[in-house]
Amino acid sequence: MYVIMNDAVFQKKDFHISTDQSLLDFEVIYNYLDKESYWAQGIPVETLKKAIAGSLNFGVYHQNKLAGFARVVTDKATFAYICDVFILTAYRRQGLSKWLMQTIVKHPELQGLRRWSLATADAQGLYSQFGFTAISKPENWMEIFTPYQSLKKEKEEK
Repeated sequence: MYVIMNDAVFQKKDFHISTDQSLLDFEVIYNYLDKESYWAQGIPVETLKKAIAGSLNFGVYHQNKLAGFARVVTDKATFAYICDVFILTAYRRQGLSKWLMQTIVKHPELQGLRRWSLATADAQGLYSQFGFTAISKPENWMEIFTPYQSLKKEKEEK
């Protein structure tokens, strides 16, 4: 399925991954999602705070400083949606995204799920290493999609 990333290798380099929400650096996460991501630009601060509060969050830390992040929206029984995954530019090309994904899919509270999902425009190579494939029956899936920019424009027009 995928190359197993050795936790000890990263820990020796003073990296760790935690789901402790109190360790998250909200400003770094918000700045990345709002200014650098292609999927969440324009996200309102309150929306992100609410999203983080309702998710299982994974922070990647180097010397206790946030280096990466991912959210998992889940009921911890049947379904998990992985989103807002990023590694900050200064920490890329070290295998951290693979280590983060490995940590997520092996997390004890996420075992035995019937379905995992995610959406990506450019990281299929990463996620396919963990068993993700294109949706097998896209005709069965439906959505309501309202980009943050559209919501922001609606508010400004009122």
